[in-house]
Amino acid sequence: MSDTPHRGGRGEPLVLLHGASMSWRAWRPVLPGLEAHHDVLVPTMAGHRGGAPWPEGEPVGVAGIADDVESLMDGAGMATAHLAGNSLGGWVALELARRGRARSVVALSPAGGWRTDLDLRRLVWSFRLGGALGASPAVRALATRPWLRRMVLRRVLERGDRVPAADVPDLFADMADCAILGELLDGAATHGGVAPFASLPCPVRVAWSGRDRLIPWRRHGVTLRERLPGAEFVRLPRVGHVPMWDDPDLVVRAVLGVTTTAAPDREETPA
Repeated sequence: MSDTPHRGGRGEPLVLLHGASMSWRAWRPVLPGLEAHHDVLVPTMAGHRGGAPWPEGEPVGVAGIADDVESLMDGAGMATAHLAGNSLGGWVALELARRGRARSVVALSPAGGWRTDLDLRRLVWSFRLGGALGASPAVRALATRPWLRRMVLRRVLERGDRVPAADVPDLFADMADCAILGELLDGAATHGGVAPFASLPCPVRVAWSGRDRLIPWRRHGVTLRERLPGAEFVRLPRVGHVPMWDDPDLVVRAVLGVTTTAAPDREETPA
């Protein structure tokens, strides 16, 4: 059964898109700060735990995920919206911008920027390992202790101990039960990464986590400078690949700095 997309707040529309093997719940820590300024829609993307089932016979890839998000936006009455996405969600947000659905994009450590086949193979291995860990009863039991949870989740979170105990079962279930993860990973090399833009159709901020161990900047971010001409690139200090739990206030500022008229908070630009 699919989750009903979370929706709350008032203001200009904002759609939040999670990473691979996660769900809408990844955005819970930042919802209060964003809903104070925006009408926020937070879906679980197709093929992920709680999202719509993947259409039978449809090739698994970013294009199909973007189709699903477009359908959800249409259902919510959002012809366009500000888009913020993490990892895979950042890539999907960029593809939606290419389709004319974005008023702005904030991509937090977006996927799709690997430089070499080895970089992609390392990423695939990391996700397969994450899926196995998420399915392990022993690992789930260890993760009930905050300091052990920080160790177990270190690849994706700098401060896994900040994930509330009540959210831990869903976090691991999301990791274990992403139905399309295998096909998505297997097809990544064939489908390729983020295709270059001739010019950006809207403001784009790429905010890279300073302690991203899953897709580090130098192996996955540098190429996006050439593919996203005119985008703003900033660094989010002291956070891991999924920064929403590590530092919710920092993520809220990174998003609102683009989606509102306030002067953006500028962090250190990656070298």
